Amino acid sequence: MRSIIFILLGLLITVHGGSLSRHKILEVERKLKHLRRYSLKTIVSEDGDVIDCIDINKQPAFDHPALKGHKIQMAPTYNSAKEDIPVGTRTARNKNHSRNGKMMNQRGEELSLTVTSQVWQKSGKCPEATIPVRRIRKRELLKAHSVEDYGRKKPSFYHHQNGQVNKNLDSFVQLKNHSKAILFTVGYRYLGGKADLRVCNPYVEKDDEYSTTQVALLTGSYNDFECVQSGWAVNPSVYGDRQTRLFVYWTADGSKKTGCFDLTCPGFIQTNNEIALGAAIYPISIPGGLPYTITIYIYKDPYTNNWWVQYGEKTNIGYWPPELFETICYNAQSVEWGGEVYSSSIGHTPHTATQMGNGQFATVLDFSSAITRMRIHDNSEFLKIPEWVTDYSDEYNCYDVWLMSDYIDDPQFYYGGPGRNPKCP
Repeated sequence: MRSIIFILLGLLITVHGGSLSRHKILEVERKLKHLRRYSLKTIVSEDGDVIDCIDINKQPAFDHPALKGHKIQMAPTYNSAKEDIPVGTRTARNKNHSRNGKMMNQRGEELSLTVTSQVWQKSGKCPEATIPVRRIRKRELLKAHSVEDYGRKKPSFYHHQNGQVNKNLDSFVQLKNHSKAILFTVGYRYLGGKADLRVCNPYVEKDDEYSTTQVALLTGSYNDFECVQSGWAVNPSVYGDRQTRLFVYWTADGSKKTGCFDLTCPGFIQTNNEIALGAAIYPISIPGGLPYTITIYIYKDPYTNNWWVQYGEKTNIGYWPPELFETICYNAQSVEWGGEVYSSSIGHTPHTATQMGNGQFATVLDFSSAITRMRIHDNSEFLKIPEWVTDYSDEYNCYDVWLMSDYIDDPQFYYGGPGRNPKCP
């Protein structure tokens, strides 16, 4: 048996080009053992995921040195989810796209908005006083450059086009190896951002690339920006497959040394025992089909300065405590809605074929990806539609954007694209 183990380890080292050392393998084993030591129940999902129900007071967040002795806030003290105008009373003037608050296609047919669920929930439930934690697979940790790098985005810097930087845009919008198609707003002290995100399953070409759609709040300079975000992602390097999954992400320094997806590093404190970060969500929207959506709301508790993530209209998943940050713990400078693709092939030929959204360009209205019911919370009492927004695309021939705001009361944002195509070789 021992000889078989050594043979398998040898094959692993050979497959990955000799990059795996005995030290790294032992480090990975220690990490996995550490993560599972407080599991009180295990749920095997039909999609292959394993969910460990972890004691809420022993969750990974408390391995962060700044959170030693942190007392969990089980519920926010304040929630600004009430809107300035009830959604049901909005009546659009363009019946081809919205009628009495309902989504319509260009033929005037009603499209019912349906919230998605998570696959693992079919197989069991975590007890009270525990949180569901998606088990990290050993092979994903072994593929990472290091155990510390696993679950973290690559550091990002300015796009320099002919030596120039677009000074009309906020510094944290333009990122190297990242292609964005977004709508964003600046100019206020932002305490929250919300939207309905249509859930898709874009094609991701390589294992070290990803495609995400999210609500994000940001502040700071281009090389040290702080950010909290949540949405859905297809990210093989973190999740080991190409399923669409719910995620949260944070960083306090532009992803250089801090932050990660979900609970893959200490930081995010989860309070909910029903939602598993990183778990697959279903059903998925397809072009021309029903627009299945998730509602994401990120907002700051004004009394504790915790940044909460709400899933749907009332399910609070957990929060990022202010100890993780220096400036965003007070407020954000910008709110973003839209898609992001990461690839080292962005800006080069051949361009990556990784899709954004559902792979359709934004101008194909009935078939493209959409984000609706975009809201901000500033210093006012209620959530509201942002007064000033800008749409932006890094690579318009690869992934484009279109904001529908004329003749309707509630703007709708379309985004996405196929990546590599005749206009984006």
